[in-house]
Amino acid sequence: MELRDEILRENSKEHTEALAAWVGGNPKRLAQLVDLFLHDEYRVVQRAAWILSYVGDKHPRLMAPHLAAMVDRMGHPGIPVAVKRNVVRILRDMPVPEDLQGPVMNFCFQFLEDPKETVAVKAFSMTILGRLAKIYPDIRNEIVMLIEDHLREGATPGIRSRGMKTLKELAALKNGKVT
Repeated sequence: MELRDEILRENSKEHTEALAAWVGGNPKRLAQLVDLFLHDEYRVVQRAAWILSYVGDKHPRLMAPHLAAMVDRMGHPGIPVAVKRNVVRILRDMPVPEDLQGPVMNFCFQFLEDPKETVAVKAFSMTILGRLAKIYPDIRNEIVMLIEDHLREGATPGIRSRGMKTLKELAALKNGKVT
């Protein structure tokens, strides 16, 4: 199968899931998908990001060799929101490797501070930062402040839900109850 051609052939959830199943647990196929995600044109990158998120759900350990490049990609100017959304979605469900914790933390704070950022990117960023606060308790107050700002400013239901859950987890952490 020519993966790039297949990605461009159709854009639907069913097709995306089928391509993710084709990649499966195969490291060579995943490397091919990541290469398209990192280096191709906008439409291919956008669709590859969606496929990556499904592969990441099923095979998170396979993502490890590619995480540094994926995190780095989030810092490129003009990237599709699909890149940010799906990279933070993948990171939401897995431990952030120690060498990437600083950059991931910085990106997640940037996403939370950006009034134009999408709800999904902000919500996933809250989850990641909440987990990182267990390792870096000094960031807790900044996370709380940002979430409270969002809640005061009329947050969407998704931000309100994720924000309240993260605040609850951070309060438990402050009280010595690790969740």
